[in-house]
Amino acid sequence: MAVTAGHREATRRAVDPASGAQRLKEAAFKATMLLSTLVGLLFLLVLIVDVARDGVPLLSADFLSSFPSRIRPEDSGVRSALQGTLLLIVVTAAFIVPVGIATAIYLEEYADPERWWNRLIELNIQNLAAVPSIVYGILGLAWIVRGPLSLGRVLLAGALTLGLLVLPVVIVVAREAIRAVPSSIRDGSLALGATQWQTIWKQVLPGALPGIATGVILALSRAIGETAPLILVGAVAFYRFDSDGLLSSFSALPIQILEAVTDSDPAFRDLAAAAIIVLLVILLLMNSVAIYLRNRYEQKW
Repeated sequence: MAVTAGHREATRRAVDPASGAQRLKEAAFKATMLLSTLVGLLFLLVLIVDVARDGVPLLSADFLSSFPSRIRPEDSGVRSALQGTLLLIVVTAAFIVPVGIATAIYLEEYADPERWWNRLIELNIQNLAAVPSIVYGILGLAWIVRGPLSLGRVLLAGALTLGLLVLPVVIVVAREAIRAVPSSIRDGSLALGATQWQTIWKQVLPGALPGIATGVILALSRAIGETAPLILVGAVAFYRFDSDGLLSSFSALPIQILEAVTDSDPAFRDLAAAAIIVLLVILLLMNSVAIYLRNRYEQKW
């Protein structure tokens, strides 16, 4: 008993100082993370309050339904830019959803990781996810606006450029969502006589739907806030017409905000604040939809 008690005492003396130091490090780390979060939230709150102070008084139905004006800020609105932004979202989604999900299914369910071309595809997808947006703007200008496609400075060119920008993110998120579906689901379906495609369509994709939908919406949220690619593909800042198709000229909220902010007239800078609020509302709505889909269809395995 004496040996055991002495052993326990020695163990306590050896462990307690180390555990105390470890707890101190953990507390310091948590405090640092909390402070960093609070600082970020504080700056965000200051920016939102500053934008709301200038922009909220200008928000009205006329502001949303009026075309922009270079001369009369009191009559200027965001009709064409808002319409262009919403069309860009729809067309970009129509491009990235089938292409991104199909690529993710191929890489996760069919591709042989030992084949060099599959490894090359995965390497390029991972690298493209970190490429700056201006590079995609140059790519869109060289290959979509001009070059092989030669679509011109039209809405379809802008949507395809934004789609290329966020497509790697969609592929990565969709792959992670598909990978999260337990292999036992696949094995059970195949054991009951289903083909591989039937297993993917009936079992894997429904289970991965919440993650895929969330990733797509968040990717679209990033796309509609981009300015550099749209500048290069020719989005018009003060476009006074409704877009009449995919092959027409277009405007977008980020472009109009940029032009209004750089104007020397303070009235136009106030209009930029109001347009920022409109863009923030769209982003919040999209993120709310992503949260709803994740919580509504998430399955517990």
